[in-house]
Amino acid sequence: MTQLSPNPTTHSARSRGPHPGVLAVVSLGLTVAGLASSALLAGGQTFVSPFSPAGQVAAYFHGNPDAVRLASLFQFGSAVPLGIYSATVYARQLRLGVRVPGPGIGFFGGTAASVFLMLSAMLEWTLSRPEITGDATLTRALAFLTFITGGVGFVVGLGLLAAGIAVPALILRFVPRWLAWAGLVIAALSELSFFCMVIEPLQFLLPVGRFGGLIWLIAVGFLLPHKRAAANRQE
Repeated sequence: MTQLSPNPTTHSARSRGPHPGVLAVVSLGLTVAGLASSALLAGGQTFVSPFSPAGQVAAYFHGNPDAVRLASLFQFGSAVPLGIYSATVYARQLRLGVRVPGPGIGFFGGTAASVFLMLSAMLEWTLSRPEITGDATLTRALAFLTFITGGVGFVVGLGLLAAGIAVPALILRFVPRWLAWAGLVIAALSELSFFCMVIEPLQFLLPVGRFGGLIWLIAVGFLLPHKRAAANRQE
C-alpha cells in the first residue's frame, strides 16, 4: 500500500503561523485606540503621572472610571498580539537557521513585555473601582505599580525583543541594514529606560521605546523572510 506524503508546499504554508507584521499593527492600533478613547471619555484629559500629588492622582482616577476602565481594556488587548508576535518570530528565526541566543532572548523579552503589559492593565482596571480610589494613598501606590509595570517593565522587555531580532537580522542580512541598526538603537534606548527608576528626567525614553519599538516591529514583521533562500537573495 502506498502511503501518501503531505504536500510540502501546503505544510510550509500552514506552519508559518500568523503574520507578525499584522500582529504588530494590531498591537499598536489597540494601544493608540486605548489612549484616544480614554482621553475622549475624560474630556481631553490625559493620564495623570503617579509622581503628581496624591490628591491629584486620586481625583483623576476617581473622576474618570469609565475612561480608565476602557484604557485598561485596550491595553490588555494589545498585549495579546504582542505575545503571539514574539512566539511567531522566534519560530521563524529557528526555521531560518538562526542558532545563536538572539531568538531566545527576543522570545523572553517579548513574553516579559506582554506579561508586564497585562499586569499593568489589570492594575489600571483596579484603579477604575470607586472602592479603591476613595483612598488617596492606596490609589497613588497602585498608580506607581501601573507605571513601573506598563512603563519600565514593558519597555525593557520590548527592547530585548527588538535586540533579539535585530542582531541576527543584521549579521545574516534578513532585513535592510539601516532597519536592523534602527532596531539596535531602539533596543539600547529601551534598555536604558530602566534608569528612570532613579533619574526621573529619563522617563522620556519610555514613550520612545514603546512607540518606536512597536513601529519597528511592524516594519521588521513585514520584511523578515520566511525561508533562508529568500534571505540569501536579499544579500
